[in-house]
Amino acid sequence: MTNYSLAQLAEHIGATVKGDTSIEVSSLATLADAGVGQISFLANPKYKSQLAETNASAVLVTEQDAEHATCACLICKDPYVGFAKISQLLDTTPRAANEVAPSAVISEDAQLGENVAVGANAVIESGVKLGDNVQIGPGCFIGKNAVIGDNTKLWANVTIYHDCKIGHSCLFQSGAVIGSDGFGYANDKGDWIKVPQTGSVLIGNRVEIGANTTIDRGALGDTIISDGVILDNLIQIAHNVVIGKNTAMAACGVIAGSTVVGENCVFAGMVGVNGHIEITDRVTFTGFSMVTKSVKEPGVYSSGIPATTNKEWRKSMVGLRNLSALSDKVKKLEKALPKKED
Repeated sequence: MTNYSLAQLAEHIGATVKGDTSIEVSSLATLADAGVGQISFLANPKYKSQLAETNASAVLVTEQDAEHATCACLICKDPYVGFAKISQLLDTTPRAANEVAPSAVISEDAQLGENVAVGANAVIESGVKLGDNVQIGPGCFIGKNAVIGDNTKLWANVTIYHDCKIGHSCLFQSGAVIGSDGFGYANDKGDWIKVPQTGSVLIGNRVEIGANTTIDRGALGDTIISDGVILDNLIQIAHNVVIGKNTAMAACGVIAGSTVVGENCVFAGMVGVNGHIEITDRVTFTGFSMVTKSVKEPGVYSSGIPATTNKEWRKSMVGLRNLSALSDKVKKLEKALPKKED
């Protein structure tokens, strides 16, 4: 475990120090749990009262909140961003693999860059190209002719199908499946005829994919995940979807086939998106939103129904079912009213 002085951390994140710059910390903790040798942060005003009570050696705060702290401070514009940068510096997460395991099955014509590590029982097929410093965890499968860029890390049991291309500095959590067949079928008088999915998946740089998230290969063209995209756990991205740069999607979301999503969009949990539509840049969908048509203007969109008591929900549903009849009654009443003279 490495210790860093507040002076070093301040230089690393572009902060200023209030207090003893020689104080050293080695890990992070919450305001309530931190002790000597640890650094904490205040990002939510809800916890401001804990600043005076924390046992942390130092805290990350804004200039306005520094006066409430009783320990040394790193003063910065956004304490949560500062926390993220310091957490990377102090990260103790182990490597997905440390060497090429004897039980790994690697094709003779696969190309491995410098310092590549492959875990136990992983399979790397013919024509695969792995860049420098790639980590392939135990039990992973890398299909024929797949390409993985420098410094990309796959945790255990990730599956990368044939011909998929992945950029540099990406992170894949366990169970992610990239390049599985899209849901393409034609109906012939009741019988489903499978349409071979001959496209691929192209993933840009610095992309992070959560556990058990699946990204289908394109039917003819490619499914594209652009640079800087972050996808949470248990997400389904269908064939030929295109997701723009730096878009984020929380858990359990679904995007149907051939939809194009812009840059810097945010999808909260359990958002469902229809197929063959377009979503412009800088759109936010709140949780449980159902997106059925194209969104052409940036902004925040919602459609989920908040939970309430079963009794109130039943009343609301009765009213909803009667809306059509009520609308017809209003129209009849409007027609029956005498017309106003100009």
